[in-house]
Amino acid sequence: MIKKLKKAHLKNSQKNTGILVLENKKIFKGIGIGYQGEATGEVCFNTSLTGYQEIISDPSYAGQIINFTFPHIGNVGTNKEDFESDKIWTKGVIFNSEITSPSNYRSFQHLDAWLKKNKIVGITGLDTRSLTNFIRDKGAPRGTIAFSKKSKFHINKLINSTIKWSGLKNLDLAEKVTTQKNYIWKGLKTWKKEHGYRKNNQNSFHVVAIDYGIKKNILRYFSDFKCKVTVVSCKTSAEKILSLKPNGVFLSNGPGDPAATGKYAIQIIQNLIKNKMPLFGICLGHQLLALALGGKTKKMKLGHRGANHPVKNLINDNVEITSQNHGFEVVRENLPKNIQITHKSLFDNSIEGIRLKNNPVFSVQYHPESNPGPQDSVYLFQEFINNIKKNAKKKRS
Repeated sequence: MIKKLKKAHLKNSQKNTGILVLENKKIFKGIGIGYQGEATGEVCFNTSLTGYQEIISDPSYAGQIINFTFPHIGNVGTNKEDFESDKIWTKGVIFNSEITSPSNYRSFQHLDAWLKKNKIVGITGLDTRSLTNFIRDKGAPRGTIAFSKKSKFHINKLINSTIKWSGLKNLDLAEKVTTQKNYIWKGLKTWKKEHGYRKNNQNSFHVVAIDYGIKKNILRYFSDFKCKVTVVSCKTSAEKILSLKPNGVFLSNGPGDPAATGKYAIQIIQNLIKNKMPLFGICLGHQLLALALGGKTKKMKLGHRGANHPVKNLINDNVEITSQNHGFEVVRENLPKNIQITHKSLFDNSIEGIRLKNNPVFSVQYHPESNPGPQDSVYLFQEFINNIKKNAKKKRS
């Protein structure tokens, strides 16, 4: 299989079989990999050095084409365990260097074959530094990525597809990636080298997770903390959620514009807060919580995407190295007085965490389950559990 892929790459390297067209008609050429076809989305860059399989399978990348700044993507292949979602929503991927033969004891499939299986269009051999600089200076553009073994591209058609696409602003993608049927998480804990995934058999707490595009590793962390997790779709009413009798509710990560998702999510979250339900939000869940509390969000020029983002905890006065993936942020100006800012980015001072004063409600913009620090932010799960315990004591008294 690997020999065939090598031969295919050598054959394709003689001509440009992959192309990226941006909305300003700027064109990047390279060697096509993965799925033959074309896809349109917002072109962003990710600075992570590891975890490409988790990144590509993260539902938060729905509607986006990922430009990886690290050149050696694919060198550890793909495995059967590092999936963040059962379905891949990423539109396309861009790599600097040709994918080498995978070298890792967990690998079961070459990344090229994995991309093809999941119908993801890719390009290698592209000047990713030049593209990253363009995004840094001009902002994340709309783009169309295409792969044709015959190098037959209709440039005008690709440009038109790019220009006609509305972009991520005002786009609700949560309703597309959310679960179509409520389910109980199978209880697997986080992966350990000695034994892989083990099942949690101690359900001390019941958490309902609202799925806006939830990552599986978040669910695994709840299992680590002895939680039974019921995952519900993003439009599930507060009444139905409360009827499940949870000890706390989690607001998940996800793609798209929080203001668009907020059209139905805000009221649900507000009703949960009125019922004194402990809440914990991550990424899109953080933005939706801010909207529900009277705050505002806006689209960022670049967004934050990578596993090396320093965030200052303003409560404990320390710094966490975090993993991030978002293109929108909570606006600082005119933030309601009942919201306390708990974390800020040391890159651009944007809001990275909030909590509601005098209520067991808080959220962060980054991903504590992604372990970039490696475990700088896992305490947030414990904080949520502590809020659940305190809330239970109040109800009994």
